[in-house]
Amino acid sequence: MFGNWNWGIFLEQAPFGNATYLDWLWAGTQITIALSICSWILAFILGSLFGILRTVPNRVLSGIGTLYVALFRNVPLIVQFFIWYLLAPELLPASVGDWFKGELDPNIQFFIISVCCLGFFTGARVCEQVKTGILTLPRGQKGAALALGLTLPQAYRHVLLPNAYRIIIPPLTSEMLNMVKNSAVASTIGLIELSAQANKLLEFTGRSYESFFAVTVAYVLINIVVMRLMKLVEKKTRLPGTFGG
Repeated sequence: MFGNWNWGIFLEQAPFGNATYLDWLWAGTQITIALSICSWILAFILGSLFGILRTVPNRVLSGIGTLYVALFRNVPLIVQFFIWYLLAPELLPASVGDWFKGELDPNIQFFIISVCCLGFFTGARVCEQVKTGILTLPRGQKGAALALGLTLPQAYRHVLLPNAYRIIIPPLTSEMLNMVKNSAVASTIGLIELSAQANKLLEFTGRSYESFFAVTVAYVLINIVVMRLMKLVEKKTRLPGTFGG
């Protein structure tokens, strides 16, 4: 098996696009990275917002946060992709929906839909991490912040969230790694990311081992970079005398 591998296939000219097969894989890698970054920004914002709601002393707001988590954590990701792909454009105002479906470039459509799907899905998981981080803090921190005259939003912004984020950096790192891997599901709705490019390479060359070995190496390298960056963030934000410090 190993003796039949042909690594030179990546430097051969692809049948279209004036590019080599290696260029195809690099283009897919760029889309995977861009998708992961954009989705993570959305997931972090949503997770922080709903994570806060789940810890506030208001049953209505807490219930909204719980509903969000229950909805997006309990439905398989691939099902959510098709729901976003098939239903989301139909829920937009008619003029916006017609522009989105008829005039916008299909690749941009697939990218936006994938960002929203991955962002909302991962945001529900980040929400639980943020909630856990806040509830892990000593109860006296919130009381001391309120006693100093801070409002509840100010207490979250200046006291609770900065300390909670420091605690949950390791699980957030895991969620970032999962997001990179979950981005492969976007190929099911037509986004030509890394795994989709590997399928194209396999289709045109018949080289399955080389194609998916290269993709495996690409995913591993991306995740190594993510882990190193998050390790650096954890080191820079560490506070002496606190959990993880």
